[in-house]
Parts: sequence; structure tokens; C-alpha cells
Amino acid sequence: MSLLSQPRSRFVALLIALLLTVLVVGCSRSLPSQYFRMLSFGTIMELEIIGVDQKTAQKAYQALQKDFDLMHAAWHAWEPGPVGRINEHFARQESLVAPPSVLPLLRISQDLAQQSDYLFDPGIGKLVELWGFHSSELKPHAPPEQADIDEILEHHPSIRNVKLDGIHLSSDNPFVKLDFGAIGKGYGVDLAIERLKSMGISSAIINAGGDLRAIGSRAGNPWRIAIRDPDGGGIFALLSVTGDESVFTSGNYERNFSWNGRLYHHILDPRTGHPVEETASVTVIHSDAATADASATALFVAGPENWHRIAKQMGIKYVLLIDSEGTTHMNPAMYERIKLQKSPVNLVISDPL
Repeated sequence: MSLLSQPRSRFVALLIALLLTVLVVGCSRSLPSQYFRMLSFGTIMELEIIGVDQKTAQKAYQALQKDFDLMHAAWHAWEPGPVGRINEHFARQESLVAPPSVLPLLRISQDLAQQSDYLFDPGIGKLVELWGFHSSELKPHAPPEQADIDEILEHHPSIRNVKLDGIHLSSDNPFVKLDFGAIGKGYGVDLAIERLKSMGISSAIINAGGDLRAIGSRAGNPWRIAIRDPDGGGIFALLSVTGDESVFTSGNYERNFSWNGRLYHHILDPRTGHPVEETASVTVIHSDAATADASATALFVAGPENWHRIAKQMGIKYVLLIDSEGTTHMNPAMYERIKLQKSPVNLVISDPL
């Protein structure tokens, strides 16, 4: 999902959606709760810290705000910066010295893309751009011509075409354009959590527009998370998180436009070049946010027929998938954890992961 370029005019709407997506309740007054909000990765980033004094919490907030600003600038595919320079060199089939700010994210993305059978693939930036989902001002417009989509697909752009030789980065495919919108937010949250831990903070939650990673507990109580119903925007289910876990959702309601009565959303199938039609939303739970972020996209593309196989390959143990017909798919472990707030149209429990 290309969340690195959403317009600031959508922040109010995103905040309203956020309140429907994530609920955190029940805090003891014996431990202070410090709450902060910032703007980064094209969305509202919310930080709540438990059990530290105001000075420490304020210092952590300022550090994370600076970190997120640096990450956003480094990883943005459509503005001048390291990723933009990489894409310019790829288009000319020239090698370059790998930017240190991008290298760890690139390596993680290559590994997760391979595990997903490249259903998660940050190398399809040209398709994202062709559909207009790179724009910070997403407006209704005609979908691209099939001939233009086919021209890109004929060259099979993929992050697998990206080669790292020592410190030099290159691609032999000029149609490769990197876009880390489907993992950058998650990896950024992971780095932010590590920063909090290094500051001695053991209980906190970082919520990036409804996607989150939580550590510790909320004053002895679990963090209570609400999952949005992709059909109507209400709450579909609740779950509890404690210890150190990430919860990420990919949905067809997140970034889209309508044309001639048809909805087109931003989650593209790298194989077809079109928005995925079989899936409405996917929610995953995993220890780290980067894997949760990338796998939510991969399982969305895999759809109701193949999500289970891809989840096993990526090491995902908790999955909730709602398909476009309203059928809810879960593995048994997720079914045990989740508390449905609405009766599904149809419920399918898979084999264990």
C-alpha cells in the first residue's frame, strides 16, 4: 500500500477511521499514560507510553518524530531522496552505491518478497504510478489502458531483479521501480519500538493509522484492539495484545477511487497489474511490524484460495481474511484469540498454520 504519499487533507478522515479501527481501554491510574500524535508516512502516528515520567515520554516522542521524518524522506519513492535516486539509476540501467538508509529495508523486503512468492513485491512501482496511487492527491480518474498495463507486465518488473554486489546496487530491468509503501510503515514502527526499548520504555503502543505494534501492557491490562468491518466501517472484531506483537490490516477501503460506478483500490496484483478483486481485508498478527505489514499485503493478493499456503511460507500464525463475498476465513489460532462483534455471512476455519 502506498502510504508514503497520502495528502494531509485526509488526516481528519483518517483519524475518524482510526477510532473505528483501534481501541485501547482500561488504564490504572497508578502508572502514568503519556499520549502523543504526529504526522508521518502519510498518516496519523499515535504514540502512547505507560509507566514513565513526562520528561522521559516527551524525550521519546521528540526522538521518534525526528526518526519518522528521516525515514519518510529516505524511503519516499516519489519525492527526491535515496529511493528516488535508486529508481533513476535503475531506469538508466546504471549501478550506484547503495544508500545506507535504504539498504536494511531493501534486504528485508527481498527476503519477504521471496517468502511470499512475490505477491508482496516492492518492485512494481511503475504499476502503482500508472494507476495513480503514487499521487498525494488521489482523485477519480479513468483507469489505465490495458495496453499500458501489458507493456509493463511484459517486462516482469520485480524486486527479484535488484542485485546487490558488495556496496553496489543495480537492476538489469529498467521497468523496476521501487516503492516501499507496503512495508515502510511497518519497518519504521519496528525501528521506533527498538528506540523506545533503548530508552528504558517497556510498555508502549505505536499506532500508524490503525496498524500497530504494542509492547508490554497497559498498566497490567492487555492492549485492546478493534478490527474494522470492511463493509460498513464499524467494528468487526476485538482482540487483546500483550507482550510484544504487531497487528496490521490491508483493506480495499484504505486508498481508492471510483470511476463509472466501479471502485478501484490500491492493492495491486503483481501478476495481473490490476487491483485484487477477491479480497476485502486481511488482518495479521506477528512479532515484528515489517513482516506483519508485508504479509498483510501478500495474503490480500493471495486471496481466499491461497492465503493459507503463503501464510505458512511467511511464518504467520494468526490470520483473518474477509473475502469480497463477505465470507470470513481464519486459522484456528486466530479464531481462539478474536472476539467477533458481528456475525459473519459465512465462517471458514482453516487447517492450523
